This record gives sequence, C-alpha cells and structure tokens, in this order.
Amino acid sequence: MTVAASLRSRRARDPLPGFRLALGGTLLWVGLIVALPLTALIVRPWQEGPSAMLAALHDGRMFAALRVSFTTALLAALIDVPLGLTLAWALVRGRLPGRRIADGLIDLPFAIPTAVTGITLATLYGPQGWLGAPLAKLGLSIAYSATGIVVALMFVGLPFIVRSVEPVLRDLPPELEEAAGLLGARPWQTVWRVILPTLLPAAVSGFGLAFARGIGEYGSVIFIAGNQPYHSEIAPLLVVVRLQEYDYAGATSIAFVLLVISSLCLAAVAWLRRRVARGLIVGADE
Repeated sequence: MTVAASLRSRRARDPLPGFRLALGGTLLWVGLIVALPLTALIVRPWQEGPSAMLAALHDGRMFAALRVSFTTALLAALIDVPLGLTLAWALVRGRLPGRRIADGLIDLPFAIPTAVTGITLATLYGPQGWLGAPLAKLGLSIAYSATGIVVALMFVGLPFIVRSVEPVLRDLPPELEEAAGLLGARPWQTVWRVILPTLLPAAVSGFGLAFARGIGEYGSVIFIAGNQPYHSEIAPLLVVVRLQEYDYAGATSIAFVLLVISSLCLAAVAWLRRRVARGLIVGADE
C-alpha cells in the first residue's frame, strides 16, 4: 500500500484530525474533576473501619436531615412543573408586554449568588417582611420553617423546568393545535391530548434537574430554614456542622449516604423519562 493510500485510509477511519487525542484529554480531565472526587468520597468513610458508617446509620439527626432535604426538594420540584409549563407557554406563545425582560429574569437564579437569594427570601418572608408580615397575620409562617425551604428551592429550581420545556414548545408546530380544533377537540382536550404528551419528557427532565439541584442546595436555604435539628435542618448543613466539629468521618459518612440516595433517586427519574419517551414513540408508531 502506498503512502497516499495509507493516508486516505486513515482519514476515512478518522474524519476528525486529533479526535483520539482530544477524547483522551477530555476523559482524563473529566476523571480528575468528577470520577476521582467521587471515588474519594466513596472510599473515605471506610478508611477508619465500619464503625463510622455504623454510627452514621444510627444517627437519627442525619436521617431527619435527609428526610427534610429530599421531601422539600421533591415538593418544590413538583410545584415547579406546572408553574414552569405555564411560564414557558407564556414566553413562547404569549405576546405580553415585557416578555423579553421576563425571559431574561428566568435565568436570574443561575447568576446571583445563592447566599444573596437566601438573605433576600428571608427578608421578604420574615416576620417583618413585605410578604411575611401579612401572612403572619393570617397565621401562616414561611420563614424559619420547612415551608421556607420549599419556597427557596422553588426559586432556584424553576429555571430548569422552563429551559427544559421551552425549546420543545418552540418546535411544536401550531398546526397541531389547529388540526385538533378542526377535528372538534375542545381547548382542554387539545392541551391534555396534544400539547402535554409532547412536553412530558422535557418536563420530566426539568423535574429531575430541579430535584437534583434542590437536594444539594445550601446557600439559599440556610438563611430561611431556621436550621432546627430534626425539623428544618438540611443534610448539606449537617455535613458542614460535622466538619466544624472536626468529625471528618461523620461528615464523609453523611455525604456518602446522601450520594447513594441521590443516585438512586436520579436513576429513578432517568428511568421514568425513558419510559415516557418510549411510550410516546410507541404511541406515534401505532
């Protein structure tokens, strides 16, 4: 085989010059910043023997903090789904004044520091706040409770729902809705049978992202939660408390348990997303 033929054959097999080198460098970098820290987190709790893990598994405060973190994150993500769908619809299909400003404000929770978010929400919903004072007169307490945690997680999780649904909604042709109307479908039937099934996989993806963000959220929560052990203390805060007590084994044990439960929950969300998408594909083929 001549040199020219060898070069042509190599180019046919590798259409992107330097792809293997770039792929190797990328995998190495991802391994250093993702795989290596996760491996250390998995190995560290067992270095001092199983006693640290057994102590963590008998820590009622840890399980209470995990319960608060996961229940509030789940509730906030569930509430964000209909709100995000409605807001995405208003941004894509609506012709409201100030729509561009509202579209820019959606990404604000991504940009501002989480501590600023927490202080702002605590001031707003506190006993003397603009919203907290009228609600307190009605007997509703938002700040320094689990309800305040849900409000904070709704704020930071809403953009995930909107940005997941918005591209799918933009690609959804309005002709489908018009065809459903011509066939006699009522508006609620068009929404339920035509629009929502198409948006459901994206909504599940956004729900998973908002739920994952809520589990690990720290800065925007601690200022409004009250941080009462067994009541409004979140798992990330308990990890920080253990570190401040120089209980590194206990902190890594709690982080390990949090990692395992979070991975299982995210795997369940990914499984649900695949099932929903597969059901839509099978329904379309039929």
